Amino acid sequence: MKTVLIVEDDLINARVFSKILTKRGGLEVKHTENVDEVMEIAQARTADIILMDVSLSHSMYQGKPVDGIKITQMLKADPQTADLPIILVTAHAMEGDREHFLRQSGADDYISKPVVDHQQFVDQIVALLPKD
Repeated sequence: MKTVLIVEDDLINARVFSKILTKRGGLEVKHTENVDEVMEIAQARTADIILMDVSLSHSMYQGKPVDGIKITQMLKADPQTADLPIILVTAHAMEGDREHFLRQSGADDYISKPVVDHQQFVDQIVALLPKD
């Protein structure tokens, strides 16, 4: 069974995503906003894909505040985790945001919140899962 790591500081969003992914997608889900934990999970390869919130308001790494863009940049810069698919999830959905965030972060895809079409949400994630 494939595992999705949800990096999200809003517990309600995390619960909603988790429910959609387990019920509709048949996926296993982990959730954390602890950056050290995110790095550990990514390096240990105990997640197959990461859903990364762009605006993480409480996340710190090595004493500095970081957002989802920065965490994604760190993961994509590390040869050990560079090929791990990362989908940015954000409420920032203005014209041009998608391209800007993808270019800036190096992420593989982008989903805007709120998630309205649950099946499309699952399909978009499943499409990027590594094939066995």
